[in-house]
Amino acid sequence: MIRPHRNLVTLGEFIIDKQADFPYAKGELSSLLSDISIAAKIVNREVNKAGLVNILGEAGSENIQGESQKKLDVFANEQFLAALASGGECAGVASEENDEIILFDGNASSGRYIVAMDPLDGSSNIDVNVSVGTIFSIYRRKTKNGPATVDDFLQYGSDQVAAGYIVYGSSTMLVYTTGNGVNGFTLDPSIGEFCLSHPDMRIPKGGNIYSVNQGNFVHFPEGVKRYIKNLQIDDKANKKPYTLRYIGSLVSDFHRNLIKGGIYIYPTTLSSPKGKLRLMYECNPMAMIVEQAGGKATDGFRDILEIQPTDIHQRCSLFIGSSAMVDESMDYMKQYSDANLQPTYVTSKES
Repeated sequence: MIRPHRNLVTLGEFIIDKQADFPYAKGELSSLLSDISIAAKIVNREVNKAGLVNILGEAGSENIQGESQKKLDVFANEQFLAALASGGECAGVASEENDEIILFDGNASSGRYIVAMDPLDGSSNIDVNVSVGTIFSIYRRKTKNGPATVDDFLQYGSDQVAAGYIVYGSSTMLVYTTGNGVNGFTLDPSIGEFCLSHPDMRIPKGGNIYSVNQGNFVHFPEGVKRYIKNLQIDDKANKKPYTLRYIGSLVSDFHRNLIKGGIYIYPTTLSSPKGKLRLMYECNPMAMIVEQAGGKATDGFRDILEIQPTDIHQRCSLFIGSSAMVDESMDYMKQYSDANLQPTYVTSKES
């Protein structure tokens, strides 16, 4: 593709240039990613002016997890659903905000893809002006005809054809992968376009940042407790103690660690024995991104991408980030955690 002499590469141009990476899609996946970027711009606009309009606070409803929905949660969900339905490439959506899968009518019903998404991650931060985000995961349908089914969604994370997130912060960024590296795009408000700002993103092999809700320390598994204590020792030769950074928004914490190196941990606790994050909406897409960037993602014992979902709202523990740090955390989990308390997911496609 011949462009004028300029350094600016928009998301649309980049997607077209890279379409050869997924030739089987015949442009459909490209169109789907463009639909997601359009919805992201609309949500970004509302996030940026949320304090000026009646869009802060509670919506007066709860999602399937029993969590209070914020008004902006509901708005973001509606915008992404509308964009994906109108594009015609997506047959249905599983959203953290909806009890059941959402199936589209008309031309979209025969779409070749389905999407799992967390439309507004970290929504508890909305009212205090702290970064929030969107996470999305794209799969090819397993069924060929008729409406999509739940089985189309219950696929291994390793079957994802694309995954990404949008972080709404001091600048708004869209980061995504189609299984051939990770690239980041920053929204330029002057032209209303996402522009390539972080090509071929790679996470450092190690780091000195750990992100965990340390207020729950007393409820963590013994392996996590021991690992965190090791990060806090005074060991200048190994640049310890490490720095604790925890925002409370997976997208924001992950994004920082992706760039600087670090580990994000959301383990099981006494009150959440299966973990709290959602496998399909949060863990799988972030795992695909971090592995494409050279990092790792596990539940403390197993590769996230090899866990078989059995429910669209299935919960999971998450250890994600720089490969050396994730490996070390797994060593602690295996050494100190009771085997009887380890997760019992199906983790092999041959199982």
